[in-house]
Amino acid sequence: MISYGRQCISQSDIDEVIKILKSELITQGPSVVNFENAISEFSRANYCCAVNSATSALHIACLALGLGKDDYLWTSPNTFVASANCALYCQAKIDFVDIDPKYYTMCPNRLEDKLKIAKKNNILHKIVVPVHYAGQPCDMEAIHALSKEYGFNLIEDASHAIGAYYLPKDDNSDEIKIGSCKHSDITVFSYHPVKIITTGEGGSATTNNPLLARKMEILRSHGIIRLDAEKNIKNDDEIWNYEQVELGFNYRLTDFQAALGQSQLKRIDKFLRKRNQIAEYYDHNLKDLPIKIPLQRKGTSSSYHLYPIRINKSSPKNRKYVYKFLLENGIGVNLHYIPVHRHPFFEKMGFKIGDFPESENFFREVISLPIHPGLEDSDLKKIISLLRTCLNG
Repeated sequence: MISYGRQCISQSDIDEVIKILKSELITQGPSVVNFENAISEFSRANYCCAVNSATSALHIACLALGLGKDDYLWTSPNTFVASANCALYCQAKIDFVDIDPKYYTMCPNRLEDKLKIAKKNNILHKIVVPVHYAGQPCDMEAIHALSKEYGFNLIEDASHAIGAYYLPKDDNSDEIKIGSCKHSDITVFSYHPVKIITTGEGGSATTNNPLLARKMEILRSHGIIRLDAEKNIKNDDEIWNYEQVELGFNYRLTDFQAALGQSQLKRIDKFLRKRNQIAEYYDHNLKDLPIKIPLQRKGTSSSYHLYPIRINKSSPKNRKYVYKFLLENGIGVNLHYIPVHRHPFFEKMGFKIGDFPESENFFREVISLPIHPGLEDSDLKKIISLLRTCLNG
């Protein structure tokens, strides 16, 4: 089976993990800090807080921004459920903004329309979470401008998008890297094995705000602080020199996971080049088939976590047929995503078919093709050949 996504582990990755496993500290040691510093440098953010998953990072990002009971968080329906669940963990309310039909990310025009209605109805929303779906950067400049006008915070869900960037629209300055938080308060990355780099399981949150950074650091480790570090208390009688100041969580990343992540990060440029080469190969070899290939917004560079194709309505075979055909022939395709509001859990909240038509239309047609650095030329030729047989047969 050719999987749609898979980790790429080298001997140097293994060596770095073994080195930590043989050391005195395998958790809460220096490797996590080193990994955080490396992510900050790569993404051009001032701070990074590494945790055990992107879901955890979304949770503490919301808490750090003060999301609470009866506040609203808006995100895209075209995402994994964690982008919405983070609101519910905070006892907040969730709503969605439909996607742009060309790029499949949150549509700024639909966001603006929804903001105008919310303002008129005096429904306050605290946080918007744009999702950089498949590695394609959202139109963050437009969304950021709306945040300034309407007064909400921004968390970028960049679980798919470490290494992606976009060019500023109004000048010739350097590209803006996803994770730099140029147009947001916090950015969240995922290091799950199918993502661009992996720590096994893991995630992080970057920010340029020292208060948000410190808040997230406290929340990831039980809400506990060290008195000597936080309050400059030095008392030999205080053997247990810590206290809990928040209701926190055990969201820590281990040192051997961090060592794996830092080793992987050294090869991220190679990973991104290979993913973009695969995307270009697909673009060239699929353009004459009755499908829609993913478009890239002008002035952006995708990290291509996913390569989603859409089976045209005019195609002789429907999406279900193509999906089953490829699976039966050893191609591990997948579907990204069931719109969040269509899951039974969210339908119980009152969401229904037709609420977000672009996301629903996209889901009815989408298939994610395999894309990861481990794919060989023979794998790609097999995928193209089977698609041609299926769609033209």
